[in-house]
Amino acid sequence: MANTTFNGSVRSENGFAVVSKNSSTGAITTSFTLDGSGMQVTPVSLADAASTTLTAATNAGRINLVGNNTQDSTYVLPAPTAGIFYRFVYAGGAADATDALIITPGNSNFYIGGVTFLDTDGNEVSSVFSDGNSNSSIQLNVPAGFDITILGLDTTNYQIFGNVTSTTAPAFADQ
Repeated sequence: MANTTFNGSVRSENGFAVVSKNSSTGAITTSFTLDGSGMQVTPVSLADAASTTLTAATNAGRINLVGNNTQDSTYVLPAPTAGIFYRFVYAGGAADATDALIITPGNSNFYIGGVTFLDTDGNEVSSVFSDGNSNSSIQLNVPAGFDITILGLDTTNYQIFGNVTSTTAPAFADQ
């Protein structure tokens, strides 16, 4: 693949698309397009699996849809990179009976920040914070909904923010 450098503006009458080509099948997949409507980014539906390792190429800068899974599911982030973010949204049709855990590669890559907890029992709205020095795991307990963004601050830390709706508060921990 060649790189081209332009001096001046680049114009297109029909927009731009970023695509990838499967080396085995030749199938083309569009990651995002930019046209007169703005930028459209294709979401990623995460597998119903016990553990899924995420990559910046596949999951960063996109909405990662977490379904109503059949078991507790762990999503493993890559090492943080400044400015790279991952967004997780619950996409189930009802409150989940299982948990979702989002973890970093290890305790040396930890979360700073917290999430807002909205209790579906109606008796609590609170903030849940990481310890800011070693918590590398967040457990979303039996969620009815969540929208969480995790942003790489540097090569060590992730900033975390968003909200979780459930009967049970989310919890930060070391791995």
